[in-house]
Amino acid sequence: MEPLRIKGDQTNGIAGNLKGSGTTTAPEKLPTIPLLDLKREVAELKPQLLQAIEGVLDEAAFIMGNQVKQLEREVAEYLGTKHAIALNSGTDALVIALLAAGIGPGDEVVTTPFTFFATAEAISRVGAEPVFADVDPLTYNLDLDDLEAVITPRTKAILPVHLFGRPLDMERLMELARRRGLVVIEDTAQAFGAEAGGRKTGTIGDMGCYSFFPSKNLGAYGDGGLLVTDDPELAEAAAMLRTHGSKRKYYNERVGFNSRLDEIQAAILRVKLPYIEDWNEGRRQAAARYHELLRNIPGLMLPSEVPDGDKQVFHQYTARVLNGRRDAVQAGLAEAGISSYVYYPLPVHQLPVYADRNLTFPLAERLSQEVLSLPIWPQISAEVQEYIAGHIRRLMG
Repeated sequence: MEPLRIKGDQTNGIAGNLKGSGTTTAPEKLPTIPLLDLKREVAELKPQLLQAIEGVLDEAAFIMGNQVKQLEREVAEYLGTKHAIALNSGTDALVIALLAAGIGPGDEVVTTPFTFFATAEAISRVGAEPVFADVDPLTYNLDLDDLEAVITPRTKAILPVHLFGRPLDMERLMELARRRGLVVIEDTAQAFGAEAGGRKTGTIGDMGCYSFFPSKNLGAYGDGGLLVTDDPELAEAAAMLRTHGSKRKYYNERVGFNSRLDEIQAAILRVKLPYIEDWNEGRRQAAARYHELLRNIPGLMLPSEVPDGDKQVFHQYTARVLNGRRDAVQAGLAEAGISSYVYYPLPVHQLPVYADRNLTFPLAERLSQEVLSLPIWPQISAEVQEYIAGHIRRLMG
């Protein structure tokens, strides 16, 4: 069997240059396999991107112009929602959604401790109290039994996260929320295009919040975010809040933000939006290859399958390395030129900002010691994945 040999500078471009069977014989020069390779996407779309950017320059309307309006219409149509409000970031979307729903001091919002800090940060930013529930060890999403147990008379909202692009059980969550009279704001930052029960995530709760950070499945080339809702009053409140609390310039009705998506970023996102279904399908195919290549490795737990009617979009392909071996496996991959990442090394309740609460959530804490995200992007080649899987098998052996 011919060993795998990789020559030349493969940084961010390894996919087209790997040859051989996928064995783990040391290459003549170590490749650098990134967690995410955006260079191919940019190269393929560059003519369209440059044309779109030039159009903005020619129009010379850089803030809240035609590109933002068109993007809002197109995203709303794609997601199947009535209102889409483009914003400066996914974090701003969360803060504005909470304020639009009337959440503030004295209120509690239940969310997950296993997420990026912005989820809880947004709750604290509006003066409310983030209340955490533990997570499910198979899905990494909120454990809905634990969630219901922490609801109190002060609870006003639930802020679920569709972590790593895997949809939460929204049918069950919405039944719980309606029964308890709670607002649901979906953190869909990592799950653009995912589906729960045949509906796009972010459109099932009262509001949905998206991030267009460059690494996201639909990413801008800078910061960006979006809020969606079917409720016209919530949409009006969110639109006011993004422009200093005003419906009409210089007639401010409440304290708001400067949270407008730039025209150039909107133009870039409009170029990319028609590709999102194909890109998400590419990620699912890559995940299926990982499943096949990595199955039956003792001590390695792969992402669990989603129920029929749901679609996962694999913003990250995140496995669990058991028995305290995660850090050693990650170090071994790095020596082979393979990037990997830990999302997240500390659950939110253990971050310094919340640590004085002395909270304990055993499953979230265990996950933080075991999870490891592997390289994935829509165009990742089978050869690259075979190379990665070969090293994981060696390291886990």
